[in-house]
Amino acid sequence: MRSRSIVFPLQLVTACLFTLTTFSQTRDKIKFGKISAEDFTPTSFEKDTSAHAVILADIGSSEFQAERDHFELSFKRLKRIKIVDKNGYDEATVTVPLFVSGQLEEKLINLKAVAYNLENGQVVETKLESKSVFTDKLDKNFIMKKFTIPGVKEGTIIEYTYSVTSPFYFNLQPWTFQDEHPCLLSEYSVTIPEIYDFVFLKQDINGMLAVKTTYDRTTYNLTFETNGPTSASQHGSFSSNTTKNVWTAKDIPALREESYTTSLRNHITRIEFQLSAIKYPGAPVRPVMGTWEKFSEELNKDEDFGADLSKNNGYLGDVVDQLTEGLKDDTAKARRIYNYVRNNFTCTDHSGLYLSKPIKTVFTSRNGNETDINLLLIAMLRRAKLNADPVVLSTRNHGLTHELYPLKSRFNYTMAAITVDTLMYFLDASRPYLGFGRVDISCYNGHARLLSKEVPPLYFNPDNLLEQKSTFVMLMGGEGGSLKGSLQQYPTYFESCMIRSSIKDKGKDAYFKGKEKDFATETVISGVELENLEENEEVLKMKYDFEMKADDAGMLYINPLFTEATRKNPFRSQERKYPVEMPCVMDETYTLNMTVPDGYVVEELPKSAMVKFNENEGIFQYLIQQNENSIQFRSRVKLNRAVFAPDEYNSLRDFFDMIVKKQSEQIVLKRKS
Repeated sequence: MRSRSIVFPLQLVTACLFTLTTFSQTRDKIKFGKISAEDFTPTSFEKDTSAHAVILADIGSSEFQAERDHFELSFKRLKRIKIVDKNGYDEATVTVPLFVSGQLEEKLINLKAVAYNLENGQVVETKLESKSVFTDKLDKNFIMKKFTIPGVKEGTIIEYTYSVTSPFYFNLQPWTFQDEHPCLLSEYSVTIPEIYDFVFLKQDINGMLAVKTTYDRTTYNLTFETNGPTSASQHGSFSSNTTKNVWTAKDIPALREESYTTSLRNHITRIEFQLSAIKYPGAPVRPVMGTWEKFSEELNKDEDFGADLSKNNGYLGDVVDQLTEGLKDDTAKARRIYNYVRNNFTCTDHSGLYLSKPIKTVFTSRNGNETDINLLLIAMLRRAKLNADPVVLSTRNHGLTHELYPLKSRFNYTMAAITVDTLMYFLDASRPYLGFGRVDISCYNGHARLLSKEVPPLYFNPDNLLEQKSTFVMLMGGEGGSLKGSLQQYPTYFESCMIRSSIKDKGKDAYFKGKEKDFATETVISGVELENLEENEEVLKMKYDFEMKADDAGMLYINPLFTEATRKNPFRSQERKYPVEMPCVMDETYTLNMTVPDGYVVEELPKSAMVKFNENEGIFQYLIQQNENSIQFRSRVKLNRAVFAPDEYNSLRDFFDMIVKKQSEQIVLKRKS
């Protein structure tokens, strides 16, 4: 949202108390600069060797302050951290984002930062110098203040404090109570006058937050110029009710990213705020957040998003006419235009909701971020008189969108949708390996929105994305006691995409030379055949022969899955406090037919096993049998869901433990004496 501060009329009269945020009893002892030798005593968290730093206190407050004829937000923070080892040094580098819009900007003030070291029983200070604070411009709406506290070593306590003043009344700072380091105390207080109605978006899946709410009144003094800036100023005041919330969490464990996690943003304990409405005294309530229809309308009219889509875009005419010449079927036209954009434009970034440059410049430069390229695609489809609209979503690593609230900050990705008759196709021309109607696996993150007139919700759920893989291997004896085999494989669709990309980058020979290293013994791959390599909409069909060198000791140890075995359990932690979020539903089948080489006998054969997950929600099959000099083997891993709740974690980990254990077992062949 882009806006400026609200100016209040002089006759404003309504209630509200606004007092300066003061330390509550839970943080009375936390004062900047008050560090003693006792503070260096090891905390209980340091017994956990994985803690590279411990946050001793992180305390913040936000309040509204009267500044002449408008309100400003004042955000204050004090953070104290103990550095346990060298892996915690990054905590000494701090960044503070500041919002900018036109001539208005947030300002960082009252910054102080110190490193404390205990030397010969005395606390020694190293202070940050003002010249060591740097400014980076991220984009037209954000700058970043950055500094690194000097004098840090193992055992150092660092602390910093600062304030941010903001003329943007809607930009109430969020607060994160948990991160990758454990924390002894995190507290955030927010005081809001009743004229502002904020939605609180609290995330506390482990129930760590305690909240205390109090109500009060205050009087605000404002200055007004009745007849322009050269006239005499008048002073007035009004009173307003306020609500103060103080959220506190203590002894907070670290939250670290584990396998099959979309984004810790979805699970970390935090609170965010969204301005919903403004209630002027004696005036109707003015909604601010709006509706999904307003959300779509604003984006489609935004010069940095969809404004160009409503224009004629005549510069596209010749190219679109050539691409669609002779085609009568709308799907065929869309496919031709999609392939043209995908094959001729280079994506420079896959995480941008807005245009980085005008669509015409994207067309002439032939590059841009995914929004640039996909909005160009939509412009070309519309030029061909096809029904195309943008789709906005959040990728898996960016976090979930909120289905109830149209919050632009929750979205970071744009692709296209085209409707032909009753069928809708989703198109993403920013990824050279994707086929027509395919969505990248990173986009399977739940709720999205189609920016058409009705703005319907869309859902890209990983539970609905089935990725199947099948492998068939024939194995027999070769010359000199070696093993010769042939492999035929249909990878999953997205694995096919990765293989196509790797072959394009490295070349086919180099790619399969790399696969030789995946075998347990010296192996040579030959006779490679690839089908559908240029058919991006199809799964690859891959064939090759391989020969494995024999063991000089007269024994052959053969893992029947060769390179397809699951070697490590992706779930290593003893417990997990947030869901397991796989990118898709998996179904992998592997079959081996083996002829025992001449001169060898079977010394040891693994036993068959079958394990079910939650009775009917998954299965692991490991089936093997010998019939004279032949061995038949089949392994299948199938899960019917992609997302699993925390209370299913132990069962899922045990399930994969069994897979790893069985798939590591070997067939042992012994040379006849």
